[in-house]
This record gives sequence, structure tokens and C-alpha cells, in this order.
Amino acid sequence: MRYRTLGKTGLNVAEVGIGTWQLMGDPGMWLEQNPSESQRALQKYIEVGGNFIDTAWVYGFDDNNPDRHPSEELIGDFVKSSKIRDQVILATKVAPKNWHWPAWKTDKIEDCFPSDHIVKQVEDSLRSLQVETIDLVQFHVWQDRWVEQDEWKETVQKLIQSGKVRYWGISINDYQPENCLDTLKAVDFISTIQFIFNIFHQKPREQLLPYAAEHNIGLIARVPLDEGGLTGKFTKSTNFVEGDLRKKYFAGDRLGELVDRTNALKELMGTTAETLTEFSLRYILSHSAVSTVIPGMRKEQYVVENTSVSDGQSLTSEMLAELENHSWERNFYSFGDPALSED
Repeated sequence: MRYRTLGKTGLNVAEVGIGTWQLMGDPGMWLEQNPSESQRALQKYIEVGGNFIDTAWVYGFDDNNPDRHPSEELIGDFVKSSKIRDQVILATKVAPKNWHWPAWKTDKIEDCFPSDHIVKQVEDSLRSLQVETIDLVQFHVWQDRWVEQDEWKETVQKLIQSGKVRYWGISINDYQPENCLDTLKAVDFISTIQFIFNIFHQKPREQLLPYAAEHNIGLIARVPLDEGGLTGKFTKSTNFVEGDLRKKYFAGDRLGELVDRTNALKELMGTTAETLTEFSLRYILSHSAVSTVIPGMRKEQYVVENTSVSDGQSLTSEMLAELENHSWERNFYSFGDPALSED
């Protein structure tokens, strides 16, 4: 495994981190998973040299058990039983109080992140992860105009000063890669940005990546495989079961267009990669501004396959230029404010 610096945190993180949304299932999003299988995936990730584990207060949340945080709890049990706390970097997220994903244009920061809510969720995460300090806490949604308010800034700084949180970041709204730049310009204690970035969604290259490189902001690339679409494993007859978010995400004509586009990518990649998954992850790691990419990996096989791309082999500049022609900017998520800007 190769490592990169997570911006001004100075932390050395594995180029391939592990996303954990799927590890314990998520009602209405991901089907229930096998905790033992998820534990084995975490163990394999550590064995191959991985050290960056990204989770969230809300991952696995169930209205029937509102005080439980399944993904964080699984990770906490694993880290404690394995006695590897000093070997891993743990990142989690504070969920918006009003449950808006992404943050609506009309939301005020007191609707999403009032101070007492921020503090409570950090305390919840500390208990679930069974640690005294969390390496990185991120706001799970964002609107850039919130930077004008001061209360959240004071709360974050107090949590950092208390030793409960080492560094703070933002996981920005889906497909809105510029919706954080004003905040980064005004607030020096925001160290990282987590954002969607993949072959289809290349807009982050326009402003976010150059800004982060110039100002030493750590970049965490999520949804690198477009909810599985960029694995190249789907066909026009693929049928997603109820309870799998992809049933809606790739509904109607979307699946057919996806398959046409991934077939074209397979033809383009030729012998550059053995699979479209490998090709897609190499695309992201070919951008030096990216600190780490976090595919969801709930099976040992996925861990081995995905982490193998951390070998220093980037795509050529000619290939990257050609891939610009394969951009497919769209937002297939069915939730959130329909008036949200796609900027």
C-alpha cells in the first residue's frame, strides 16, 4: 500500500481507504450485511497495509434502534479487539439534525448543525468507536453560506481544543464540488473535503482539485465506482432487489445508458487495466491532489482487488484527456431539494 498526506493534517493515509456505509446494511439503502464478513473485510484491509477507515454516525441507522450506530460500533469493536488504535486513522461524520441529505438551499445551519447537536453526536461517536479521540470528524452535508455564522466555528474549535477531535472536515453535498470553497477561504481549521469524484463526475477537476492542491486541503474521494455502476458488472437485464438504493438510482432508461457507457469504457481501457473497477480507481488516483479514495468494501475479495491499485501506476496524460469525453454529469439520487444547484 502506498500513502499520501491528508492535506494540512499531516496524517499519512493509505491511498485506498475503506468506506463503511454498506458494512452493517442501511434500511432502504443497502440490504442487511453479515457482521462477521464485514469484520473479515476490515481485518484484510489492515493486513494489506490500509489505515484509513471512513464511517458516519448515521451508517446503519434504523428508526427502530435510534440510539445505535451499527457501522461505528462494528469498527469500534474491531479496533479494540485487534488492539490497532495507533495504526489506524478513524474518520466519522455528524449527521444533519433535520435529516436533509443533501442540505437544502433554504436550510439554516441551526437547522442542521446547532452546537448542542454537534457535541452530542461527537460524544455518541466516541462511545460507539470506543476511543478517546476521533482523528477526523466531518459535517455530513454543507451549504457554503453557513460560513457567515460563528457559533458552529466556536463549537468545532472547542471540540478540537478538548482533545476529543483532532481534525475537522466537510463531506460536501452530492455533485456540488464548489459548495465549500468560500468556507475553505475563510476558515483555516477545515482540513479536509470529502466529495464525489469518478470518471462520470469530473467537475471537481475544474475548481476543487486545483484549490485543494494550492492550499493543502486533504481530499477524500467518495462514490468512486458510481454506486457500483463503474464496476462494469451490470447488464441491461440486471434486476436490483427492493431495499437496494440502486433500484431507484438506475431506474428506467438509466441502466441501459450506464451499460452502453461502461462498455465504451471497457473498449477504451484495453490492456491498461484488467477490470473496469481497477481502471476507475486508477483514474482517481492519477490526480495527485486526491489524498485517498474510499470505495465501499464489505468483502475480503473487494479489499484485495481494490487496494491492489495502490502501486504507483497512474493513467497516462493521453488517457486522462480521452476520459474527459466520457464525463456523464447527472444526479440520480431521488432525495433532497429538487432546486439544489448542480454547480
